[in-house]
Amino acid sequence: MNALGKHVIAEFYECDYETINNHELVEDIMLKSVDLSGATTIKSVFHRFSPYGVSGVVVVSESHFAIHTWPEYGYCAVDVFTCGDLIDNQAALDYLKEKFGSKNVSVVEMKRGVLNLGVDLHHKPVGN
Repeated sequence: MNALGKHVIAEFYECDYETINNHELVEDIMLKSVDLSGATTIKSVFHRFSPYGVSGVVVVSESHFAIHTWPEYGYCAVDVFTCGDLIDNQAALDYLKEKFGSKNVSVVEMKRGVLNLGVDLHHKPVGN
């Protein structure tokens, strides 16, 4: 990999209101998406807003998965930032689409930490 990581920005449209307004369910779905991707969960923090909406982050060894929901619009914004080449972001996104009941998804992926140092880049120092 010629970059330290990948940053996936995903927008989920026409999602199920009840699902994306339930902070415990959103957290469970996000944690399962982390597992399916092969990333390692460190800690998660989720919050439900009043009268609606959920925001949360799952810190993973490889970086983070984050979500913000707008149930009143059937919309979720998800960021998946991972280091290295071993994480299956697509498996996570497919699972999120299914569980949120999304009928339309837009995804942009970008490389992060593109460094031209003339050596292979590793997301962690060699030997750690």
